[in-house]
Amino acid sequence: QVQLVESGGGLVQAGGSLRLSCTASGRTFSSYAMGWFRQAPGKERKFVAALNGSGSSTLYTDSVKGRFTISRDNAKNTVYLQMNSLKPEDTAVYYCAAGRFVVVATTSWNYWGQGTQVTVSS
Repeated sequence: QVQLVESGGGLVQAGGSLRLSCTASGRTFSSYAMGWFRQAPGKERKFVAALNGSGSSTLYTDSVKGRFTISRDNAKNTVYLQMNSLKPEDTAVYYCAAGRFVVVATTSWNYWGQGTQVTVSS
């Protein structure tokens, strides 16, 4: 069992930056792929970014490429999402997830955090 706790969300103006963190319980953190997803009001949860256990392989959805960076610190059991050049359309609840593989499908991820709100004002 893995428990995930996100932090770092908040309100920011368009063009600003935020860094989300997700800390996991357990001693097998490095064996899990980690991902970030987001869900806007009234919409389905969607993939944002993910990386493998070592952090050597990453995957991003097209809309965040060049603006967001996912990274991890296995010594701290933490995954990060650095978000730059934020846009109003980035507004959503952001969730971190742990799973076996770096995949886009939400159904393939095994563990989820409770989410953190990111609001980007125009």
